[in-house]
Amino acid sequence: MARILPLLTLLLTLAQAGVAGAAGSVRLAGGLTLGGLFPVHARGAAGRACGPLKKEQGVHRLEAMLYALDRVNADPELLPGVRLGARLLDTCSRDTYALEQALSFVQALIRGRGDGDEAAVRCPGGVPPVRAAPPERVVAVVGASASSVSIMVANVLRLFAIPQISYASTAPELSDSTRYDFFSRVVPPDSYQAQAMVDIVRALGWNYVSTLASEGNYGESGVDAFVQISREAGGVCIAQSIKIPREPKPGEFNKVIRRLMETPNARGIIIFANEDDIRRVLEAARQANLTSYFLWVGSDSWGAKISPILNLEDVAVGAITILPKRASIDGFDQYFMTRSLENNRRNIWFAEFWEENFNCKLTSSGTQSDDSTRKCTGEERIGRDSAYEQEGKVQFVIDAVYAIAHALHSMHQALCPGHTGLCPAMEPTDGRTLLQYIRAVRFNGSAGTPVMFNENGDAPGRYDIFQYQVTNGSAGSGSYQAVGQWAETLRLDVEALQWSGDPREVPESQCSLPCGPGERKKMVKGVPCCWHCEACDGYRFQVDEFTCEACPGDMRPTRNHTGCRPTPVVRLSWSSPWAAPPLLLAVLGIMATTTVVATFVRHNNTPIVRASGRELSYVLLTGIFLIYTVTFLMVAEPGAAVCAARRLFLGLGTTLSYSALLTKTNRIYRIFEQGKRSVTPPPFISPTSQLVITFSFTSVQVVGVMAWMGAQPPHSVIDYEEQRTVEPEQARGVLKCDMSDLSLVGCLGYSLLLMVTCTVYAIKARGVPETFNEAKPIGFTMYTTCIIWLAFVPIFFGTAQSAEKIYIQTTTLTVSLSLSASVSLGMLYVPKTYVILFHPEQNVQKRKRSLKTTSTVVAPPKGEGTEAPK
Repeated sequence: MARILPLLTLLLTLAQAGVAGAAGSVRLAGGLTLGGLFPVHARGAAGRACGPLKKEQGVHRLEAMLYALDRVNADPELLPGVRLGARLLDTCSRDTYALEQALSFVQALIRGRGDGDEAAVRCPGGVPPVRAAPPERVVAVVGASASSVSIMVANVLRLFAIPQISYASTAPELSDSTRYDFFSRVVPPDSYQAQAMVDIVRALGWNYVSTLASEGNYGESGVDAFVQISREAGGVCIAQSIKIPREPKPGEFNKVIRRLMETPNARGIIIFANEDDIRRVLEAARQANLTSYFLWVGSDSWGAKISPILNLEDVAVGAITILPKRASIDGFDQYFMTRSLENNRRNIWFAEFWEENFNCKLTSSGTQSDDSTRKCTGEERIGRDSAYEQEGKVQFVIDAVYAIAHALHSMHQALCPGHTGLCPAMEPTDGRTLLQYIRAVRFNGSAGTPVMFNENGDAPGRYDIFQYQVTNGSAGSGSYQAVGQWAETLRLDVEALQWSGDPREVPESQCSLPCGPGERKKMVKGVPCCWHCEACDGYRFQVDEFTCEACPGDMRPTRNHTGCRPTPVVRLSWSSPWAAPPLLLAVLGIMATTTVVATFVRHNNTPIVRASGRELSYVLLTGIFLIYTVTFLMVAEPGAAVCAARRLFLGLGTTLSYSALLTKTNRIYRIFEQGKRSVTPPPFISPTSQLVITFSFTSVQVVGVMAWMGAQPPHSVIDYEEQRTVEPEQARGVLKCDMSDLSLVGCLGYSLLLMVTCTVYAIKARGVPETFNEAKPIGFTMYTTCIIWLAFVPIFFGTAQSAEKIYIQTTTLTVSLSLSASVSLGMLYVPKTYVILFHPEQNVQKRKRSLKTTSTVVAPPKGEGTEAPK
């Protein structure tokens, strides 16, 4: 205490001034005295301490404390034998003035610590000292209203261990029990209110809002709590935090609106401001022609009050406001509406209230009232001759008084067992002990809701949520409608909300609109609620809201790119239009080949068949038949057996055919060349030799294919890259054999080599005599075949990137094979078959004709046909 003595001396001086300033106070005698701080008057202007009377926030609340004291004192079960007195002071809505007034509460304690009798005397007007009545000792204080006032007062009361219970101060700063350890409140702190407002914002789907606060503890602390909670909860970003100065300059509120419009997507405005600032902000919004633009979320200073929005209802439509859960106390209404000048002389400000409430003037000291003002009769009645609505904090004033009364009752039972009235243990009442009992109280308050305090002296958070809605289609006839509640968790009836424009559609307050399906968020650096939407294009899909990934190789994205789905698998089916031409050619070719073979077999010993070289003809026809059958293998569904057959027969038919044609052409050429030099026939021109040569050529193909099968067993695969088009919807997997385009052509490479070699010999043998009647048809066959395959190569490889690749390439290959086989069949065997079947008279041995003397030709062995009937 030694450190506090200098401060006590200063406080004693201030207390004397405080007593003089507190000459206007309401006093009730009692064994225990409670202090009360109420904003009976508004803040004064032009250097004056106090301004106009505040009827509701001041007089209603003060009368609520008087009403509560009357009820406590009349209750025989509560503090029996102990009467509670009171000293009620006016704070004039100013923290410094309130501090001066509150010093009178500690006057008795200061005097008790003074030196001798000097602390108990006073000398007004220079007259000799007289002994003054000792000031009443205040055991606890109810108040104050504004948080800034409560903070100022709490700093003094804690020095003297006087518990304080506020009925309206909600600043989160007051929850700091290390600085305001003797402070409690029956209203929840703004940290709960801020949590409720964050929950409301999130329930409405908003993630980008601005905050607006009146300078001071209430506004700044409320916004700080909202910002902190929104940051911890995530999902809500603050576009701007704007502070309204205590003394706004002209045009300040227009500047506020312009700043809010710098972030136009943040339409939601969280506002912790006093009534006057709220009103002027709404006025500025109307002047800026932004009547329906901003979406207001107001704190309890706005609540369900009409005064902040009077004549500004069109701007306030849709505003969501919050109020601590409260109820109208019927008993107080009955009490207050029966107050009159005669029965309420204890309230020194009641006469002033009477004049203000009834707009009249009382006669005082013989002075007549102004002519312009009606004279009060004293017969006026509240609620009958004037409008009356119970002020919102009346319930909490009553609860604060009862909380102290219950704490004193518990303390009395513990310290004064069996005593009716005070006992020495409570004279004087110890503030620290009383604080423990206050924090331990738990009872049903005046509205039926539990009254209790946590370790910081805070009441539990319970709020009603309102929205200002239009009724009867006119903003001027709007009203506040209850739309939800908050008690640790939010219960908001979204369907009950109404908005400008579409009444049922919640307006947006978002920095960026939600990305559509298949789009990822590309965040803006430093602003977690702002992003750009980037499409998951191509074969990518949306993994989560921030990531796109490529689908696996066998899948493609869904149409909206939100997932992957299997890529359809295609193949050339029997019913495909692309398969019809090749199959038709193959069927016709097989039928024609079968007809030729059957004709040759039936007329095997006729001159035409014998002259054509029967052995090689049957080999050649077999090769042609195999070529036609390849079409069916190419159309059949790929499998291990089909793929093996494709490898084997794709080149086998052409190799067999071109081997036989090469052998024939080479034989003719050798015979012709040998005949120029000698009558001796060249070697290896017998049928057996020809077959051996043909099968030798063919064996190269067979051995090569077998080695390939051994090294890489055939199987079917699904190629997802072949038709992986730019547009995923067109992508297809292709079921095919494990043969690349190059290996497929490689199967035909050897037979194409034989074809080219055969063509070379056909060119060389083009000058042979007509006796060798097959030389020229073979030549024409090879020329035509070369043209077919020359056309095949660019078509086949030129369509490698086409979406229809599998169809075009397969069709091109099978048609080319069938055409080459058809050329050989048509030029070499169809004419012979035609003669055999339709002109059998020509199928006879031709008479031997004399050879030209200019050339000597060696006749081939019998049966090898160098000539045929004409």
